Amino acid sequence: MSDLLLDTCALIWLGQGGGELSKEALVAIDAAPIVYVSAISAWELGLLCLKRQIVLPLSVDAWFKAFTTSQDIHVLDVDAAVALAANTLPWHHRDPADRFILASAQLNGLGIVTHDARFENYDIELIG
Repeated sequence: MSDLLLDTCALIWLGQGGGELSKEALVAIDAAPIVYVSAISAWELGLLCLKRQIVLPLSVDAWFKAFTTSQDIHVLDVDAAVALAANTLPWHHRDPADRFILASAQLNGLGIVTHDARFENYDIELIG
């Protein structure tokens, strides 16, 4: 099993005790040597809270730090290499946050846990 990168939805569902994650995804996350989340997911999580699309029991920064620490999830920074790679991806997916996640996975050789069918248009291992 390879290291995995959680899409923002996967992070949220994992934080809800599994949520809508498939059994396959939960097993893969549990078996992965290292599980990552992109720093862009912290931004996206904050945006979802601002729009009141999700409610967290703590402030976004406190929840993100506490959850990633307690679950031993490593945060991948969005650096210049990721930002530049996100712009070179084919435009099958136009969401900027997801493009950063895809670029991070490609640059680091990670599979992605997601339910987003648009990710299937990219040459990357997906766990749905």
